[in-house]
Amino acid sequence: MRQIMFSAMIGLAVSIVLTPVLIRIFSARKVGQEIRSDGPASHFAKRGTPTMGGIAIIVGMWAGYLGSHLLGIRYDAEGVTVSGLLVLGLATALGGVGFVDDFIKLRNRRSLGLKASGKYVGQLGAAVIFGVLAMRFPDATGLTPGSRQLSFVRDNAIMAMWTGFFLLLVCFLVVAWSNAVNITDGLDGLAAGSMSMALGAYVLITFWQFMHACSVRPSAGCYSVRDPLDLAVVCAAGVGACLGFLWWNAAPAKIYMGDTGSLALGGLLAGLSVTSRTEILMAVVGALYCAEILSVVLQIAVYRTTHNRLFKMAPFHHHFELGGWAETTVVIRFWLLAGLSAAAGLMLFYGEHLSAR
Repeated sequence: MRQIMFSAMIGLAVSIVLTPVLIRIFSARKVGQEIRSDGPASHFAKRGTPTMGGIAIIVGMWAGYLGSHLLGIRYDAEGVTVSGLLVLGLATALGGVGFVDDFIKLRNRRSLGLKASGKYVGQLGAAVIFGVLAMRFPDATGLTPGSRQLSFVRDNAIMAMWTGFFLLLVCFLVVAWSNAVNITDGLDGLAAGSMSMALGAYVLITFWQFMHACSVRPSAGCYSVRDPLDLAVVCAAGVGACLGFLWWNAAPAKIYMGDTGSLALGGLLAGLSVTSRTEILMAVVGALYCAEILSVVLQIAVYRTTHNRLFKMAPFHHHFELGGWAETTVVIRFWLLAGLSAAAGLMLFYGEHLSAR
């Protein structure tokens, strides 16, 4: 438990201190956000706000994770594990893809960076490497970080997959979650605040898996997850890093996370869903992100078939802005939705545990 607390506190401290340093550096170099010409008129005033603040989130997560392990040596805590490193490695790789995207936007002074094909190549490359490595490194009981079984809360033998299908699933999850969080990151504080809630829920989920691990307490309702405690440490580092960044990203934002941060955080969710064996449950905990990307898909589908728009603008947080809601109103209400979905995921997780006993 100390390790989890250390991770969150270090991640928070590093992120909240590093972010204003990035603001000063990017402001001095006049490295600022470009705004979509078809977006809400209120957003044009944000043009030039420093971006690529996701660097602070990534550094904060690594600092929280590694720092907690260094402090944990004093208490004979568990060392770094392959599951934790794989999840953070996936998030960092996707953050690298986002950094390239942000850099191109800033260099060319436009709101579009990498072409879609280039971004997909980066996402899929990271996903394949993660998927292959996730099926290696068995522990003493034979558990690997990933499983060929599609899971709601625990492995389900009925939904077992061949290795090729598992890799396809990982690719889908990585692309879907990274793009979903990327699309959600369109209002001051929306992505950072909602992500803190989703990762907070997963601190509890993975710690509960550790407390009821089959390797420690073999019983009905136990969990076969390779490194649940270390995943809780990763989640706590993510919560701290997001909250530290949110201090500067809340309205009116002094910096944006950019694709550097949003793709990294989406990769974090994808990696956690695979290594904690909760791919389906993640869709409940992160329901806000699912709704955001679904609004884009529906907008495109409806427009191409009827030539009419389902929403005034997609993703649908902009629909409410164009409908007259203040930006802060949209953000706060979407935070509430994110909190409710995280709570619903926790209730489903605990309910399944009770029924399995």
